Amino acid sequence: MMWDKWKEKWELACEAVRRLGGDSEGVTILNRAVEESVIVVEKKIGMRLPDAFRKVVLEFAAGIDFEWRLPDEIKFPDEFRGIFAGQFTWNLKDIPEINESKDGWVRECFSNEDDPYDKVWHNKLGLMEVGNGDFIAFDLKEYPKKAPIVYLSHDDGEGHGYVLGDDFIDFMGRWTNIGCPGLEDWQMLPFIDSTTSGINPYGKNAIAWRALLGLNFEI
Repeated sequence: MMWDKWKEKWELACEAVRRLGGDSEGVTILNRAVEESVIVVEKKIGMRLPDAFRKVVLEFAAGIDFEWRLPDEIKFPDEFRGIFAGQFTWNLKDIPEINESKDGWVRECFSNEDDPYDKVWHNKLGLMEVGNGDFIAFDLKEYPKKAPIVYLSHDDGEGHGYVLGDDFIDFMGRWTNIGCPGLEDWQMLPFIDSTTSGINPYGKNAIAWRALLGLNFEI
């Protein structure tokens, strides 16, 4: 399955960072979820989880923890100077709490749907907290037909509202093919061509980035 390739590439990214003198504790992959645990989460959030995410948690893993950090002294070309780490942590059981945290920002700061910036925060389901007040979320505007993965910035970040992938599986595949730099938007933006393009693992920056890290896997 596709996630066997994901796992292999995550481990190769960790190895590549260690070769450059950085740190990584590797990848932690939880067991698959059972249908009952998915239903518990869906009752808490009041909706069925998007199909692509549901498929991953039921057939692959209920959660993933993956992180690497480059050495402080490393020097990269200007277009990659903002990249210092790769990190994603998502867990089925945490979705209700993360989504409530996202809703707190909407209530307190972004409640005006007539404001273009605020509006981006609405009709979203929180997936991952970035750690600086930003979120990675499912866009529910066309749910259940589509649920793209988007970036939500709380402080005028350039990536606010950017689409990262067409759905959860598409996002994970694209991101995995560049070694998962992020979660902050500025670490992913060198690999995104437009607000709606998603991460582009085939672009010139992605090719140059994989060469810098020594990621020689096929995409």
